[in-house]
Amino acid sequence: MHGDEATIRTILTELGDTWAVVGLSANRDRAAYGVAQVLQRFGKRIVPVHPKAETVHGEQGYATLADIPFDVDVVDVFVNSDLAGGVADEAVAKGARAVWFQLGVIDEAAYARVSDAGLEMVMDRCPAIEIPRLR
Repeated sequence: MHGDEATIRTILTELGDTWAVVGLSANRDRAAYGVAQVLQRFGKRIVPVHPKAETVHGEQGYATLADIPFDVDVVDVFVNSDLAGGVADEAVAKGARAVWFQLGVIDEAAYARVSDAGLEMVMDRCPAIEIPRLR
């Protein structure tokens, strides 16, 4: 299981409110755009991470996780599965407390590396679906 209820609850309620959203751009047609809005509505600070480094939902964007000049608590990953492992490794290096792979983003080896590094991780789930269930 890559997202038991206890882990989901821990990430969403206990590990902090700064979420780097990797793959978030100003493109309203992408899932990341709507999910980031939901996270904001539930009190999370979103940090867009995208090569274009666009400002999204009023938050300054950065090209990479390493470019963010402050700590992030959770790294929410909206990239293809073949790229997700690299992002997970960057999240560990950044000092994040958790990694969240979105629906359809699956990398078993990355899940093992992140878990072995001591971070919480959820894979193939969506926080915008899960967070309203906690209320």
